[in-house]
Amino acid sequence: MRVAVIDYGSGNLHSVLQSLKTATTRADLPHDCFLTSSPEDVRDADYVVLPGVGAFADCARNLAAVNGMMDALNEAVMIKKQPFLGICVGMQLMAERGLEDGETPGLGWIDGVVDRINPAPKDGLALKIPHMGWNGLDLLTSHPVFAGMASGDAVYFVHSYQMTMPKDDHLIATTDYGGRVVAAIGDQNMVGTQFHPEKSQGVGQKLLTNWLNWKP
Repeated sequence: MRVAVIDYGSGNLHSVLQSLKTATTRADLPHDCFLTSSPEDVRDADYVVLPGVGAFADCARNLAAVNGMMDALNEAVMIKKQPFLGICVGMQLMAERGLEDGETPGLGWIDGVVDRINPAPKDGLALKIPHMGWNGLDLLTSHPVFAGMASGDAVYFVHSYQMTMPKDDHLIATTDYGGRVVAAIGDQNMVGTQFHPEKSQGVGQKLLTNWLNWKP
């Protein structure tokens, strides 16, 4: 199985790649995990990962600047229905649009908008933005990629914006940071995590292993 991690200049690429390779080794999976900026590699991949670190608008522009990549992504994920994992801004790009630095179109795969987190004060003190550090998950539904995980499991976040959705149909997990913050979403062959599984130690490795074994 070929696992393509898309290199578009907007991600913690090497950490993601190394974590995927570690997951394949520990689970004894014959997967080939690799970085690529080639649309053809993405079209031919069995699994596709879209990482992302930074501003939504910058990441969207960088992705669009890779000639043919948007079409290849849509073909692999929406037509061929290959398993897809979006991480942090890679998850946010699944939305219809982002409101960071103006309004920017996303991939439009999920009915949602990416907007700034507005946490309520805690104990009379304002919570810091970006939301950075370990927070417990609240799992709202069962999903194969989250098998063996439980509410309360801590994962690592670094973000100032989150996806908001008109309905909870695609919501897998939230976390609490001065209010409900979307932590994970899913639809058919797609999963997105606002948190970084590659930085979430054992819980993150469990999620990546589940995803690499997933056959939606």
